[in-house]
Amino acid sequence: MAEFHLTTEAYGWLLSGLALAYAAAAPLTGTLLDRLGLNKGSSLAVGAWSVCCAATSLVQGFAGLVAARVGLGMLESAGVPAAGKMSATYLRPSERAVGAAINQVGLSLGGILAPILVYWMLARNYSWRAPFIVAGGLGLLWVPLWLLVARLIPPTPPTVPESGRLDGPAWRDRRMLILGGVNMLYMSTYVAWSNFTTLLLTQRFHETAKSAAAYAWFPPVAASLGGFAGGWLSMRLIRAGVDPVEARTRAVLVAAVGCLVTLAVPLAPNTLLATLLIGASYFATVAGSVNIYTIPLDLFGAKAAATATSVLITAYGLLQIVLSPVIGKLVDRYGFGPVCVLVAFPPLLAYLLLRFGITPVSRNRA
Repeated sequence: MAEFHLTTEAYGWLLSGLALAYAAAAPLTGTLLDRLGLNKGSSLAVGAWSVCCAATSLVQGFAGLVAARVGLGMLESAGVPAAGKMSATYLRPSERAVGAAINQVGLSLGGILAPILVYWMLARNYSWRAPFIVAGGLGLLWVPLWLLVARLIPPTPPTVPESGRLDGPAWRDRRMLILGGVNMLYMSTYVAWSNFTTLLLTQRFHETAKSAAAYAWFPPVAASLGGFAGGWLSMRLIRAGVDPVEARTRAVLVAAVGCLVTLAVPLAPNTLLATLLIGASYFATVAGSVNIYTIPLDLFGAKAAATATSVLITAYGLLQIVLSPVIGKLVDRYGFGPVCVLVAFPPLLAYLLLRFGITPVSRNRA
């Protein structure tokens, strides 16, 4: 932001550029994953986005930064659909939300390591560009590691009956359109904390970039724990005999109520308490998210898992396109108080849409 003289609103528009590419490319990358297969498709995607990430270090102006982020967004749109296809391929239905939680651990470890890496490099007078080179290199190392592991683990037999399969494009299926709306509502708190946590700590509590990094590792840790809590809850319900979609719907309700802790964040008197409250909000957000992202696997199975999950990714990308600049503008004009009110209640609306839109349809299809 300093080098390119960006306001918070301009930073929000930069996030929207990545999100637009992410949302637009997700149906294509999801379809390609289902056609190419998990191993080939994910290896190509991760290799390409790692190169794009490293290329960010070479940009010389705002336009180049936008181009690099848009390219990264297009390629990264394959990530979550590939993870969904992996869960549907290798895990039983009761295990899939926990599998999504394990995937969230990977995301959260990235969120933990990124500020630590930045802090370490800034302390040694490296440019902001250097961490992009490191992150890109680590991504390239992932590809042979995944191919090795995939050879060692056999897939599980399919569990979705013919009546539950996805007929035609995912975006034409009523259930997927409803799930897209659910995800768009529910992930509002995720957009806030994944993109604006450090800005809140620096602007609200006047932390420096270096000191904020010392706190910014905690919310991703809380997110990982929330993923396991949400996955454990639905797994326990399914093993008790509850229909998988119904079990995940109940878990989303518990998580959506927990998201109301977001309202307390602006009232925190210091950085530590604010970080703890952000972590609690992030915990609840991901507890519900792992269940929402698992419902397409329950409905459609492994064969169409990446395509179905890509609809949720598109919805999330559209949410970022709209919400990120709105958050930036609100922060510039009024601070983070209105932002926390704005993102605290949509998860409850998402639960209602899931309860009355998907659960009855799922029962009728069964």
